[in-house]
Amino acid sequence: MLGTLGQLAQRLGGRAIGDGTFQVARIAAIDDADSETLTFATTPSYLEEALKSRAGAVLVEESLLSPELTERPKKPLVAVPNARAALAALLQTLERPRKTGPFRHSSAVIAGDAVVGPDVYIGPHAVVSEGAHIGARAVLEAGSYVGAQSKIGADTLLHPHASVLDGCIVGDRAILHSGSVIGADGFGYVFIDGKFERIPQVGNVVLGDDVEIGANTCVDRAQTGSTQIGDGTKIDNLCQIGHNCRIGKHCGLAAEVGLAGSTILGDYVLVGGKAGFSGHLTVGSRARIGGGSEVWKDVPECAFYSGVPARPHEQQMRREVMIRNLAKLVARVDALEKRQ
Repeated sequence: MLGTLGQLAQRLGGRAIGDGTFQVARIAAIDDADSETLTFATTPSYLEEALKSRAGAVLVEESLLSPELTERPKKPLVAVPNARAALAALLQTLERPRKTGPFRHSSAVIAGDAVVGPDVYIGPHAVVSEGAHIGARAVLEAGSYVGAQSKIGADTLLHPHASVLDGCIVGDRAILHSGSVIGADGFGYVFIDGKFERIPQVGNVVLGDDVEIGANTCVDRAQTGSTQIGDGTKIDNLCQIGHNCRIGKHCGLAAEVGLAGSTILGDYVLVGGKAGFSGHLTVGSRARIGGGSEVWKDVPECAFYSGVPARPHEQQMRREVMIRNLAKLVARVDALEKRQ
């Protein structure tokens, strides 16, 4: 049991509405809920579904409550200022604890001149190469790889088979998920005499503090200088960050986003899934890019762009309306031509 509804409300800085003695056994989404479950609602439609569901109680945002629901709740409720923040706080108590050091598995390979800080966990078949530096309390899960002269910050977590290649730098409290590759060669070639000639990629990658890189995401090293990702930025699974890209602080990139080389994103930029960037362009701070968009030119600060090619979202919506009405327009033109 996770506690009574009243206890959870007190822990979250909210209030219990209805039966505060209801015992919460688990937290689950609406479709997976049962009579001992606390489910959650962040929109009016979700709240309506949650109240009809089998869930025993609902975590809900204060702004969604009506006076009628507050006075006569259909289910016990926990009302909080921000439901998503409250949910995150509850789920943290259920998260599996990360491994702790000091620990070195007998199968791990650690270079003699590598510097390993205090209380570091190094799992089975992990590799720490020559001249690498591992910060205090870092966790290197099974099969993870740290290249020569690389630096891993304090409290950083490398999930199984995450790779940080030669000369790359990862800040404190970063999380690299399984299969992520930091520092693969950038896609640099020149076409000479009918064939591609490789351009050496001699730069590195620098990740700031609190960066999270999703599973099977690749961040390419710079041709010269550094590919950079700022503090607090979160990048989802299956993304591609090309060489010499610079991503600012606290950006969010959803799955399958692709940045061609030398793309620059400012701070607090949000990018929807499958969006693509043609490279050598700049997206201003606090801009938003809709999912599936193709960005071919610079985007101003605070703008919302979407579509193919990406344009201001209002223009894109007007374009969609015109396309939907195109069949009617064609029919009218056909009718006019027949009258002639």
